[in-house]
Formats: sequence, C-alpha cells, structure tokens
Amino acid sequence: MPSAGDTRTPERISEAGAPRGNPFGARFVAPLYLGASLNPVNSSIIATALVAIAAALHIPVGDTAILISSLYLTSALAQPAAGRLAEEFGPRRIFVAGITLVLAAGIVGSLAHSLTALIVARVLIGAGTSAGYPAAMLLIRRRAEQAGHAAPPREVLGGLSITGAATVAVGPAIGGLLIGWAGWRAAFWINIPVAAVALVLALAGIAQDPEPVRFGSPRALASRIDLLGMLGFGGSLTALMVFLDALPRLDWPALAAALALAAALVGWELRAAQPFLDVRLLVANGALTRTYLRNGLTLMGTYVILYGLTQWLEVARGLSAYQAGLMLMPMGVLTALAARVVSRRAAVRWPLIACAVLLLVGAVATLFVGSGTPIAAVICVTAVFGLTSGAGTVANQTVLYQEAPAAALGTASGLLRTFGYIGSIASAAITGTAFHRGVSDSGLHSIAWVLVAISALVLVMTVLDRQLARADRHHTNQPPAGARNPGPAPSTEPTRTEPPRTESRSADMTTGTHTAPALDPARTALLLMDFQPVVLGAVPDPQGVLARAGEALAWARAHGAHVVFVRVALAEKDAAAVPAHNKTFSQAVAAGYLTDGTAATAVHESLKAGEDDLTVRKTRISAFASDTDLRAELRARGVDTLVLAGLSTSGVVLTTLRQAADEDYRLFLLADATADPDPEVHRVLMEKVFPHQAEIISTADLAALSTAAA
Repeated sequence: MPSAGDTRTPERISEAGAPRGNPFGARFVAPLYLGASLNPVNSSIIATALVAIAAALHIPVGDTAILISSLYLTSALAQPAAGRLAEEFGPRRIFVAGITLVLAAGIVGSLAHSLTALIVARVLIGAGTSAGYPAAMLLIRRRAEQAGHAAPPREVLGGLSITGAATVAVGPAIGGLLIGWAGWRAAFWINIPVAAVALVLALAGIAQDPEPVRFGSPRALASRIDLLGMLGFGGSLTALMVFLDALPRLDWPALAAALALAAALVGWELRAAQPFLDVRLLVANGALTRTYLRNGLTLMGTYVILYGLTQWLEVARGLSAYQAGLMLMPMGVLTALAARVVSRRAAVRWPLIACAVLLLVGAVATLFVGSGTPIAAVICVTAVFGLTSGAGTVANQTVLYQEAPAAALGTASGLLRTFGYIGSIASAAITGTAFHRGVSDSGLHSIAWVLVAISALVLVMTVLDRQLARADRHHTNQPPAGARNPGPAPSTEPTRTEPPRTESRSADMTTGTHTAPALDPARTALLLMDFQPVVLGAVPDPQGVLARAGEALAWARAHGAHVVFVRVALAEKDAAAVPAHNKTFSQAVAAGYLTDGTAATAVHESLKAGEDDLTVRKTRISAFASDTDLRAELRARGVDTLVLAGLSTSGVVLTTLRQAADEDYRLFLLADATADPDPEVHRVLMEKVFPHQAEIISTADLAALSTAAA
C-alpha cells in the first residue's frame, strides 16, 4: 500500500478542474456501478451452474469447486493490485482496461469445451472485474474533490455498495433463470453484453485521467508499484488457498509455505519505500485493520449460506437450479433495501452491531433447518442473511472511506475486497468439508455451528470497538456529505494551529480524520528547519513554536531518531551568485540579513546539536538546496521517513515537503512546531494542501506513533 505521503492521486484531482452541473449524475455513476457489480455477480452467478457444468464435462461436481476458488483467489490478489495500479496510472485507465479484459473473458468462457478453458476464463474474469471497485472509489474521491465537496454524497458510496451486495445475492436467481433457459454457458456469455455496455458508458461518462502515463525504467516502475510486495502477497495467498482447498485433509506443507511467505512479505514491506501492503499502517490504524477483519468474517458467513444452502436445496431438497436461485431472490431484495437504508445514515456503529446480531440469529436459525422444513421458513432464514449482507457491506465501506489514507484509497479499497474474498475462499472450504461425504442435513447443521462461532466473534469485535463510536461522534458533527467544504472557522488565536493532542490524527479535509501510520525512529529523521533568530522574529508566537520544536528534539533524542538541523545562510560567494531576478534572495543580499557567521543566522541556542546530528546550511528555500548532499546523508543513515518542523510554513516547509514527497519519503508534519508570518496562509496549507502529502500531527503524537511501531 502506498505511503500517505504519496502525491500522485491528489495532484491529479487538483489539476483536473471542477466538473460542471451535478458532479454525481447518472452519466458519471452508471458505469461505476455497472463495472463494480461485475465482480460480485460473477462470484455468485456460477453457484447454480456447477451441477450443469459437471454433467456437461462428465466430471464430479466436487471438481467444479475450482471455478469458484480460482475467481476468488484471482480477485483477492488483483483487487489491491488494481487499486495500486489505479493510483499509479490513473483510475479511468485501469477501469477501462479491466472491463475490456472481462469482455475477452466472456468470449473465452462461452467457447470453452474443457474445465481448463473454463478456469482460464474465470481467472481472466477475476482479474478484469477486480479493477471496478478500487478504481471506482478513486474516481468518486477525485470527483468530490474536483467539485469542492467535503465528501461525496452518501447515496453515491451507498449505491456502490448496493450494486455489489445486491448482485451477490440475486446472482444465483439470475444464474438459475439464465442457465435454465440457455444452459450453463450463459454464466460466461452474460459478461459480453454487460461489459460492452459498461465500456461504452465509461468512455462517454468518465473524464480522462489528466496526467500522462509515467512508466520510467522497469526497475523504477517495479519499485513504485512494489512488484516484489505484490508477488509475495500473491504467493502467500495462493499457498493459503491450497491449504483451505485441501480441507478436511490437512496440507501442512501448504500451510508452512503460506506462513513463511507471509513472514517474508512483512519483512520486505517494512523496508520498502512505497509498500504495497503498508504493515506499519495496518498496525497503527487499528480501525482500518478491524474493518478488514470484520468485513472478511461477515462475508464468510454470508457466502457459506449462499453456496452451502444452494447446494443443499438442489441436492437434498431436489430443486432445480432455477428454483434454488428463485428462493434466494428475497435475500437479494432485502440486501438492496438494507444497503439503501444504511447508506443514508452517517453513523456506522449501530448498523454494524445490528449486522452482527442478525448474522448470529441467522446462524442459530439454520440449526433448525432440515429436509422437512417448509420452504417459506427456509426463505425467511435466507432473508436474515440478506439484511446482514446489505448493512455490513455499506457500513464497512463507509468506515474504510473514513479511515484509509487519501493517497492509498485505491489499494485500501482493494484490500477490503481481498479480505472479503479470503472469507469467501474459507467459506468454500467450510462447505466442502461439511459436505465431503455428501450433501445432507447434518452437513448443513455443521455449517450452521461454524456460522455461530463466526457471528459471535464478529459481534464481540464490533461491540468492543470504541473507535466506531468516536468516528460516529466526529462525522455527526461534520457537514453533510456532498456539501461544499467551507473549511474550519478562523481561530481566535491565529498564531497557533495545533491538531488535537488526544489521538494521532491526520486532518484530511476530504475524509475527515484517519489514524496516522506508526513510524520507526531508527529509520526516521527529524528536520528542524530555519529555527534561527532572523526567521523567528517574523512569525507569531516565536517562543511557543520554539518550545514545541524543543519537545520534538527531546523525543528524537529519547527514541533514537536521526536529527537534522537546517539553517539558511549565505557566504560571500553564495551572495555573489544570487541573480537580480531572484526576488527573495536578492533582497536578502541587499539587506545583509542572511550573512553566514552572524548570530542571526545560527540555529537558536535553545536547540543544541548533538555529536551525531547533521547540520545543513542551505542557500535557497528548500532544505535540499544545500552545500551538504542531504539526500545522500539520509540514504546512508537508512532514513525513509521524515518528520518536518520549521519556519516558515509557506517557505522551507512547503518546498521541502513537496520535494520530499516527490522523492517518496514517508512524511509527518508537526503542525504545532511550524509557523508562518501570515496565519491564514498557514491555515490553508495545513488544512487544504499538506494533508495530501503528509500526516499532520502534533509533537504530543510522536511518542504514541513510535510506540506503535515498536
């Protein structure tokens, strides 16, 4: 997952210009909804085709399970990868490429005459459809920022969830109807007209990505997208799927391989400059990590019923594929209704608690379902899971949007789906284990007991998650989603802009707040920039900002972080080299107030340099414009994270932060150890500009962030 300092996506947004008219009209959202629905509908529509495929190819029904797991595994790998590629190359390009791949996959599947060819088609479908959701999330965020909205309307994100959740539930019914009418190949050729329509709508309704594609050298590209991280993630998931697919037989080598590859992945991602899977973020941002787990477990329960009950209805109750799919229609309708209701609410905690309770109720009710149970009662049980699916999908997506770093939303959205597909893969393993001796009532009851355990865990996790309540309180006090963001009211004390000291938060004006990722002091450098008497005299509250810079220095000393003192001063030869057209420095030369060797240009006496500290004298505004090769010094010390503090906000802080972001450092900015002669300029930069490149924190947050990394 990209670091929060990554600037690519936000800069595309700011340069694209505001859309005219209704920014979230049907022309824009229709292709997003259609594209995002391709993956879930392909996940579920195959359920009613497995028996027919097995008969047509003269293979056991159990062998067709690979058509489910192959799409799930591909999707689990491709969802975050597609999100990362969308961040790198533009969400519209990846969205269109994905739909084109689905179109090709529909043709391959329609012409297939072997299980191998069908597997290839399902893999292509998984890869292509995986681009829809993460790219759509990025496109929605981009459109909201272009329009100047604090956040997209809740109905827009809700619509994305509704199409996904509803198509999962109605997929078996649609599949049963199509397969009963046109045969099992309909599960594949249906992608051709749907993808074609989605492609036309996307080309017509979604504006082109403003920035040209930037490939660079293969090595640089591999580093930017963290290709090794992607491969490690894929390897560990593949080994895990092999283990789960072998159940109830325990494939210990596959499990060992999964654990070994996962450990290697974590080690690599902790060192990667732009990690595909930001381990530090997952550790520090508990709310985001819990959302992934909660979503995966909830979907595991839903898919266990979706596939297990469908097989049970066809085999144990003797229903046709069409009849079994038709029985699940109420589940799909209630999924859409629940998603719509929850999407209109700002709060997420109570919908998630209700979702967990309903999951538990459905699990217990399944214990009493058997061959003699009236069909109406079975439909009622499936309806409970429909409510669970709709409420859970929307609420978890809302939490993700609130908590994920802005620059990493594509990858974060993909990971949300990945955890869902891991749950789906596990559900297939649970169903296969329960029915390995044949589809029966006892097997269905075994599935129900597993569901009871899953739902109880989800309920406990949700009730004990205090961050959900805090997030509800925060977002209840925010402007309505879709309203233009007026920015915070001017402070009555404009000389000091400081984030709350109670939590480690980054003020992202689009999404509210999110928890800042942890930092490793051993790989971190604190840059104290231009804390010189000549500069301090120009800012409000110089003693206050100087005191907080001292607090940051004490933190660095206590935790072993590297320290860099940056000061601006001109030697005689430097002054002679300043051209007359350089307005800032030609005036400084004329006034003589940046002359090196004077007390005015020395680092303030309260900030004492240590023996191992680096002191940089610069001759222009940026900290990187110095006689010392700051880049080489930081590389030699193994630094990949910078904590910035300095004077002034619109000078050294602005130029250094933007340059460091372009060089892919992870960035933290100490808002309370930074000041500007113009308080309004300071406020705008802190609230509107810097959050797109850096985590905005206070000096009091440093201890907690470094502790989280320990």
